[in-house]
Amino acid sequence: MSHEQDELFASVDALLEQVAAEDGLPEPEERKRLRKAAGLSQEQVARALDVRRESVTSWEAGRTEPRPPKRAAYIRLLDGLAARHPADQTASVTPAPAPASAPGQAVPAATQPPTPPQAPPPRPPAPAHRPAAKKAAAKKPVPAAAVDPRFAHGPLAVLDGDGSAYCVGGLVLDCPAKDIASLVEWTLTEAKLGAPRLHRNGKDADPLIVLTEAAAERLGLPAVLEDRRGLRLSEDHKAVRQITRAKWKLTKRGFGPWARIYRPAQAGQRQCVQFAVLPWGALDARAWGSADRLPPAELARVLGNYAARVITPRGSTAVSGLELMTALRPPTRAVKDETSGAWVSGPMPGSLTEAVDPAPPEAPDEHPVVAALHPRGHQRTPAEVLDEEAFEWIRDPQLLTDAECTRKFAVGIDVNTAFLAAANRLVVGLGAPVHVTAPVFDKALPGSWLIDLSGIEMDARLPSPFTPHGVRPEGPAWYSTPTVAYAYELIATYRLPVTIAPAEAWIRPHSGPYLDPWYKQLSEAYRATMADLGVVSGMPETDFLTAMATHKQTDPGLAAVLSAIKSTVKGGIGKLRERPQGAGYTYGERWPALERPTWRPDIRAAVVATARVNMHRKLIKTALASQSSPAPVGHLRFDDDALLAIALISDCAVFLSEDPSPYGFLPRTADDKPAPGGFRLGVSPGMVKHEGTQELLWAVQMLDEGHNPARHIKGTDAGLDGE
Repeated sequence: MSHEQDELFASVDALLEQVAAEDGLPEPEERKRLRKAAGLSQEQVARALDVRRESVTSWEAGRTEPRPPKRAAYIRLLDGLAARHPADQTASVTPAPAPASAPGQAVPAATQPPTPPQAPPPRPPAPAHRPAAKKAAAKKPVPAAAVDPRFAHGPLAVLDGDGSAYCVGGLVLDCPAKDIASLVEWTLTEAKLGAPRLHRNGKDADPLIVLTEAAAERLGLPAVLEDRRGLRLSEDHKAVRQITRAKWKLTKRGFGPWARIYRPAQAGQRQCVQFAVLPWGALDARAWGSADRLPPAELARVLGNYAARVITPRGSTAVSGLELMTALRPPTRAVKDETSGAWVSGPMPGSLTEAVDPAPPEAPDEHPVVAALHPRGHQRTPAEVLDEEAFEWIRDPQLLTDAECTRKFAVGIDVNTAFLAAANRLVVGLGAPVHVTAPVFDKALPGSWLIDLSGIEMDARLPSPFTPHGVRPEGPAWYSTPTVAYAYELIATYRLPVTIAPAEAWIRPHSGPYLDPWYKQLSEAYRATMADLGVVSGMPETDFLTAMATHKQTDPGLAAVLSAIKSTVKGGIGKLRERPQGAGYTYGERWPALERPTWRPDIRAAVVATARVNMHRKLIKTALASQSSPAPVGHLRFDDDALLAIALISDCAVFLSEDPSPYGFLPRTADDKPAPGGFRLGVSPGMVKHEGTQELLWAVQMLDEGHNPARHIKGTDAGLDGE
């Protein structure tokens, strides 16, 4: 059955449910009476029905009515209460006190249908060892939000060698555990760590325990992993044996820098603890800087900020970026089996619900789809493989104009989180590809297209937007939808004398903006962290440049969070096309990542292509705004006075300028506003910041030697900065 048919059936079922329930809802006063007669709080009803407490209040006041599918469940609850508490038997009933519950209480698991409560749930027994809070300073704690009592102490703790477990907000717990097994038990029974799910059909975040070097030693873990290839403890290590004896399990990755220890879920309840072992390199310096050397309390603040704004870390930032996609758009939800009446797991509309094989041009060389078509070592041509990558281009130094050679500086500008900006409102395929021949191009249809774009000629001083190296294509090649759409845009906008049409395509008719929640979560995290570092949206451009020059010194801990957020974006997109890992891999075999619904090289290609054409579009708009002549017609060549880049790498562009600041050379309108469609200075994703300035001769020498000035304009390798 197709996804579209599933969605239609779900809509019809909801409509039937609404009609059936239309006359079964008591009056508002009776709803309130029944709840009180049963001794239930509004919070308990809200939890059972997976709604906010305010919704129940509104229903009981008659301001709003529950809507399907909540309506039928609410009627079922009230009918059950009415049978127990008829109107003439409630005069002497005294409502029993109900335990308080925070508005942010997590909802039932996706595979569990809402169950009307019959009586107030019993209070949990007091733990044998109560966590003791100690004083600990923590600057700038994560802002307080509605607290789920199950996770009262936050998402994580940093455990030190003296048994102190440092949580967010400055709280410190006493942890008596002396080995890993007892630490797991303590975490799940007493620590009150974890975080509510990010989507009602998702899963709560497992508690994270971060082990310092001293804590690892106390728990019997080695300071260095001997297995440098597998990065895990051997199965006969004392700690692993203790875990096994205590009936706990490790995932297939074993006990390494990031480890999960769990027991199979019982009655829908997860029992799992995530560990990050600092001395084993859990926090990669490329993403987190020197965060692993921070004092435990400060590290708890840093990781707590990341957890509150992005997700509780579940591995590298790349892993966390991918996990965030799934947490925000779970693959399944609870649906009712019409035959049996039981609640079962069903696909979630708008999500990636199952693993699908890519189209042959979208697959990397090792993929079984490619291995079945070509012998090992075959070099696929552009007509055989989709090559959507970020720009890495330099201009031929012979094409520098006389005007450019008189300028004093090479100035780099960098697009803020370019891949994240590209993901915004991007429609991607949600299912398997369908092959078509001689298709009519539709920019709203995600896919890969075989088309000849070699007829679109560009000014020799600009890169071609159709290849990552900027060289004009020589014939038919595979492109993602955003690239082909840009080709049609250029032809229409500048009336180019070119006719193009795809020869074949692999399209995905079932599509949607899958990455939108991911974009929203990460963009808000990025802006909030930048604001904490003194860089806010809407500030004057000169003030923005001043603030950016020192923002990382404002709070080194939050600077590490910022770096991790940017690395989460880059790594999460990269994980969509994860290649096989390990020396034991055999060419042509499947590897574990292929079984994930989120292994989608076509989505990665669409994001990268969008970022690349966004950059090229702004290059053209900047050139048009800077030259004295009007926009060209019938060609894409610019005047000698036009501002054109000399180098590009991914999201960084280098221009030659008389002014060392981007504010001094980026084109502006007569009323001193940024030129429409060009680069704009600012903090939001897609806007640009100052990357660095060097002297003209430095840039020319780099070009002469075949090096990319954009890579080194900042004084470091741009590839190491997590952009």
